[in-house]
Amino acid sequence: MNRRIKISHLVRGLRSGFLILLLSCSVVPITGRKQFNVVPDSMISSLSLTTYQDFLKQNPPLPESNPEVERVKKVGALISEAVVKFLNDNKMAERAASFKWEFNLVKNQEVNAWCLPGGKVVVYTGITRYTKDEAGLAVVMGHEIAHAVANHGGERMSQQLAVVLGGVSLEIAMQEQPSQTRDLFNLAYGVGSTLGTLAYSRTHEYEADKLGMVFMAMAGYNPERTLSFWEEMAAIPGVAPPELLSTHPGSENRIKAIREYIPRANKYFVSR
Repeated sequence: MNRRIKISHLVRGLRSGFLILLLSCSVVPITGRKQFNVVPDSMISSLSLTTYQDFLKQNPPLPESNPEVERVKKVGALISEAVVKFLNDNKMAERAASFKWEFNLVKNQEVNAWCLPGGKVVVYTGITRYTKDEAGLAVVMGHEIAHAVANHGGERMSQQLAVVLGGVSLEIAMQEQPSQTRDLFNLAYGVGSTLGTLAYSRTHEYEADKLGMVFMAMAGYNPERTLSFWEEMAAIPGVAPPELLSTHPGSENRIKAIREYIPRANKYFVSR
């Protein structure tokens, strides 16, 4: 009986997948990489908002009077304005309108930050001790926002549904395995995990570095700060994981890729 149920779920999932396949090919802004995503935006938006609200209930944001909070909100506002301008200028107004930006700083010693679909950004105090200045913070926030703009989480979620839940659609997964599906969502978007962005592939990380550099440059932050930031992080024991032990690019390869991309990112640099 259980076998029949699993087969039925798989058939329904495959049917859903074939229908969505026709509408699910998209291109990552700036890099031009084609990506496949079978996760409906409406369901991801709903799941994202619930996850975000639940997280903030358990991790209350620091007050706006806190100087670090003011910095997070300032940097976030400038980068989000740059993102909206970029998307509108490149005929992606619908994607730009889908973001309802919010920026919060929470007290947590994990070296982490994330951005959910819809522009819900959370920065941990554990990472702000390494950013040092506004430009350093712009590196981190630009990178996390880039993951959301490129829809890396949706792409990763699609992969996880295929591997872990046997290819069923998100709708079926939410109905029949809601807890496990939420866990997959948290993994895909790095919510509440010390691994954070390790949920993403190396391809996603390199893309987020590039998009983040462009967005911070458009926001008035010198993209060369990305290079010095990751050089500083690479020198801290235990912060930058070895490449073979994670999906994160190794420090040496990441720094090389960032250095090579700086000339292109500089073309977007608008001095404030």
